[in-house]
Parts: sequence; C-alpha cells; structure tokens
Amino acid sequence: MNQIIRQTASRIGIDKAIFYTAASRLVQATGGVISILFVVRYLTGVEQGFYYTFGSIVAIQVFFELGLNGIITQYVAHEASNLSWRGDLLEGDPKYRSRLSSLLRFSIRWYLVFAGLLIITLLIAGIIFFTRYGRSESAVMWEMPWILLAVGTGLSLLVSPVMAFLEGLGKVKEMAKIRLIQQTITYAIVWGGLILGAKLFVSGISILVGTLLILTILAAGRYKTILMGIWSFQVTEKVLYRKEIFPYQWKIAVSWISGYFITQLFNPVLFATEGAVVAGQMGMTLTVLNGVLSLSLAWITTKVPMFSGLIAQKEYKKLDTIFNRTLKQSIVINFSALVVMGLAVMIVRHYNIHLDGRSLGTRFLNYLPMILMMIPVFLNQFVSSWATYLRCHKREPFLINSMVGGILCCLSTVFLGKLYGVMGVTCGYFLISVLMFPWGYYIFRSKKTEWHNVSGTGIN
Repeated sequence: MNQIIRQTASRIGIDKAIFYTAASRLVQATGGVISILFVVRYLTGVEQGFYYTFGSIVAIQVFFELGLNGIITQYVAHEASNLSWRGDLLEGDPKYRSRLSSLLRFSIRWYLVFAGLLIITLLIAGIIFFTRYGRSESAVMWEMPWILLAVGTGLSLLVSPVMAFLEGLGKVKEMAKIRLIQQTITYAIVWGGLILGAKLFVSGISILVGTLLILTILAAGRYKTILMGIWSFQVTEKVLYRKEIFPYQWKIAVSWISGYFITQLFNPVLFATEGAVVAGQMGMTLTVLNGVLSLSLAWITTKVPMFSGLIAQKEYKKLDTIFNRTLKQSIVINFSALVVMGLAVMIVRHYNIHLDGRSLGTRFLNYLPMILMMIPVFLNQFVSSWATYLRCHKREPFLINSMVGGILCCLSTVFLGKLYGVMGVTCGYFLISVLMFPWGYYIFRSKKTEWHNVSGTGIN
C-alpha cells in the first residue's frame, strides 16, 4: 500500500516540499470551506459582509510589501547556488556569502519600516471606509476588531521576509511545514472564537497568534543558527538595491498592485453599492476560489528555488522539462477542485441545506456570477505559472500586461458595479480575463525563446 501511495504521489509530482505546501493550501481551502459553515452559523449576513470586506481592505499590504517576498526568495536562491552547506552554515566564495548577508540585512530593515507604515495606513483607511459606508449597519461593532486586525497584519508582515529568505536557501519543505502548523492553529482559533461569540474579533486574534507561533518556531529551532551565521558574516560586497533590486522590484510591485485592483476591489465596491449582504456573498465565493488557486499553484511556487538555481546555472532544458510537467499537474488539480466546488454548491442548494435555520446556499453568489468568477480562476492558473517561470529569471515581462489588466478591472468593477451590481462586476472580470489570456501566453513564449536563445543554449 505504501509503495502504491509513493508511486501515485510521484506520478502527480508530489515531493515533500509540495506535500507540505499543498497540505497547507489544502488546509487553507478546506478550512475556508469549514469556516463558511461557522460564519453562516454564528454571523449574520451583514456581519459576514464586514468579515470578508475586512480581508479585502487588509490586502492593501501589497502596496507596502511591493513584491519583495518573491524577489528575496529568487535572489537568495541565485546567490546560494554558488555556496554549499556544512551543517547549518553556508561555505564557499566570500563574495556570495557577503551578498547573502547584505540581502538579509536589507530585508529586515525594509520590513521594519513598512510594517509600521502599514499599521497606520490600515487604521486610517478602515476607519474612514467603514464609518462612511457602514453607518447604516450601526448595530455591528467593527471598530475594535478592525484595530486588532490592522495591528496583527502589520506584525505578520515582519515574519514574511525571514521565511522568504529561508525558502531561497532551499528550506521550502520546512517553511511549508511551519505554514501548515500555522494554518491549522489559525483556523482552530477562528472556529473556537466564533463559537464563543468573538464574532469579528476572530480575524485579528487568529493572525496575532499565528504570527507569534511562527516567531517562536523560528527563534527556537535551527533556523536561528542559519540566519545568525549569515547575518554575522562580514559584508564586503553588497547586493545594491538601486542597481540590482529596484529595476526589477518596481515592475513586480506594479504587477502586484495591479493584482489588488483586479481581485480585491470586488468586496469594497459591492459593500458600498449593494450593501454588506452581497459583499458577503462575493467574499464567501472568493474564499473558496482563492483556496482552489492557492492549492493548485503550490505545485509551481514550491519549485521557485529550483527554477532560479537552474536558471543561474543555465540548465534550460532541465528547467523546461520540470516546468512543463509541473504545469500539467497543477492544471489537473485546479480543474478538479473547481468541479468539486461547483457540485458542492449545487448539492447544498438542491437539498436546501440550513445551519441553525440559516440557508447555506444563499450565502454564495448565484450560479451565473459564480461561473463567471470560476473561469478566470482556471485561466489564472496558466498565467500565474507562466509569470512565475519568467520571474525566476529576475525579470518582469508581465509589467504592461498587469498594468492594463489592473486598470481595466478597476474601471470595470467600479463603473459596472455601480450600474449593474454583482452581474456587472463579474461579467467585466470574466471578459477582461478571457481577452487578456492570449497576450499572457504570447509574453511567455516570446520571452522564454528570447532569453534562452541569447544564452546560446536554445530551448525545447
């Protein structure tokens, strides 16, 4: 039996890094679905709208991270590919050890500054938004839960560069395992908090506890030795931010910010135009869809250090072989999960399943807008995979594509949402995603050919 399981796992591309990452994403997706049951049971439709809109506004942290997490992982992987491990210490050319040390120091300084700015911005933005558009829902106590969530989000930002750095060092499996533990405990806190009547407080409490858990694990384990060994190395040669990172980061940042306008405006716009209940339906539907995409992308994201290392060594044929196989596996996972989601919603509605007298089926979008949201998730599996592959070259060819998509989705969501509500928002998103897809494929094919042929190695 164990042999059969191992052979099946190998066939669909599951190694230990993917297992823990996929398990974490599966916990995230499954936990999101189970959380839906708790939200329906313990929150009103209006409170559900606040709950999911909280998450959309908190997502403005992309304006402060500016894509640096992925850049850290890629740059560290490139530098570390020239070094070797002796126990928990890296050995090799002092030039690369020095550059790694400078990367670590830069990352910590960056996130310390921007975590503080994020907390201040979230506090101000949330209070202004909910005071203006949530005034008709005066019975909902959102002020203190929002303050707690803003502070917790800022503190959690401080942890992300450390984990990104360790992933770049090849500790993908270990970081995925930590995230799995964090996800499990976080959901347990959310569910327990809702049962005990904590309502909107659960978001802030869960993120604070999850952050403290990660800090404890990193400080108590061997990771402290690894990081201190790199930090203590004398810096004689630096990775220059303005010369090396910024020319790449600003493009990634624009792409990430465009992504915010593509996916995170739905809830706030619907909250402002159609009210908390409709925003809650969109939020609940997006929770499941984002879980599906997050799970299927685990097959790709866990390979980033490997892709980056192969690119640094110019092993392009091996790179393409691994990427093509991994992409096929992730597409199968994505499609299968979307089918399961659609069938589950149909069953819930067909049998009119209730939780404590509250209809579960009515908490999701209706079928047509839900399908219009599902198709872009499937297309995004391709585009996100192509973008990840190309970004491992320390370049960002999707800049213009992301900007155009972000601007179109922003305009579509705001104006069509105001005129036609949820149908306007979902139709606009669907059409833009379909029209942008061929452009994304063209970028992938042309840039891969250009970059690899320039190196004189060719591609498959």
